[in-house]
Amino acid sequence: MLKKLFGFDPKVTTVRTEILAGVTTFLTMSYILAVNPSMFSQLEGMTAGAVFTATALAAVVGSLAMALWGKLPFGLAPGMGLNAFFVYTVCMGMGYSWQFALTAVFIEGLIFIVLTLTNLREAIVNAIPASLKNAIGAGIGLFIAFIGLQNAGVIANNDATLVSLGDITSGAPLLAMIGLLITGWLTVKNVRGGLLLGILVTTVIGIPMGLTDYKGLLSMPHSVSDIAFQFEWENVLSLDMVVVVFTFLFIDMFDTIGTLVGVCTKANMIDKDGRIPRIKEAFMADSIATTLGACLGTSTTTTYVESASGVAQGGRSGLTAFAVACCFAISLFFSPIFLAIPSAATAPVLIIVGLFMLSPIKNIPLEDYVESIPAFVTIVMMPMAYSISDGILLGMITYVVLNMLCGNFKRITPTMYVLAVLFILKYIFI
Repeated sequence: MLKKLFGFDPKVTTVRTEILAGVTTFLTMSYILAVNPSMFSQLEGMTAGAVFTATALAAVVGSLAMALWGKLPFGLAPGMGLNAFFVYTVCMGMGYSWQFALTAVFIEGLIFIVLTLTNLREAIVNAIPASLKNAIGAGIGLFIAFIGLQNAGVIANNDATLVSLGDITSGAPLLAMIGLLITGWLTVKNVRGGLLLGILVTTVIGIPMGLTDYKGLLSMPHSVSDIAFQFEWENVLSLDMVVVVFTFLFIDMFDTIGTLVGVCTKANMIDKDGRIPRIKEAFMADSIATTLGACLGTSTTTTYVESASGVAQGGRSGLTAFAVACCFAISLFFSPIFLAIPSAATAPVLIIVGLFMLSPIKNIPLEDYVESIPAFVTIVMMPMAYSISDGILLGMITYVVLNMLCGNFKRITPTMYVLAVLFILKYIFI
């Protein structure tokens, strides 16, 4: 039954490992339950309680779709970056209502379903050269490590140098460093469920430090009636709607592609031909989650890069994603507990998983500069631009142009030419 439902293979993993992996993934991505309500509640008419429920439900729907349809160990939830574009660019910057933005997300989801059915998204993944696929995994590793360091305040803003070391002798940065040592020790000792145990121990240590904010046990889910199905069709044919939908499409498409390629490469889930198994089904799960998430009243739902933490814990099937969905469903009733876990407690896991994700870099032919320079651009631009999609786009453009200049036309497929042109036009006009 487990094999039929989730693609579970007892020769590769165990039920206990899959569940631990799912809980670990959930804990590393559960910050979205706190971030989304605080962000969207700045928009008039979107209450924090309703957004919390919509966020959790979108994650449940997306992760279930990935578990049962994609049968891959990835958690889904409303994406970071995409939510900021929704609130701060479309609504506050361009002056449109949140109903307009939700309509754009809904249209994006429908377009993604069409693109998935026509195999276009799969064709894009297959067009990415092997060196860039390995670079994507390494770049994601640096990116999620940077996210962890930033969320915990270990890396802080600096107006002169952009970033600098935070105060690691007190507060959240100190807790993160303590958690890093504890989680690192558990990892070195190969303790089963070490990443999850590291999060829990660090959370407990945060109580006397005043960083673990426990406010109770149970709470009933808030209604989403005020934000669900609130679409605005008046401006659906406007140029701004086209630009917004296209931007959502680009960011979501290449964030998802990057996550799937990078994490599957690390988990050795890519076949001999360099293809990801069941990627079409994974894309369809992502598309359905985005469409239904918009109906519930939240921004684009996407595959989370933090799924790498569950894969590092041993998750290999849709049972991991099912465990993620169950955790988000439970969080609807136990939100005070889940919201009590400080970002400093999940940061050590993201940092260590960042290390795990670096291993594919050894498969990049570093002495073949036509391959390694675009790969390096991909790796370095993900954390520097704070975007998986920008790392992929700039890496692909560099690969195509550099090979053309060197006369290596046989290395470039027609699909890569088309993608490079589209990527360049994207940066010029959007």
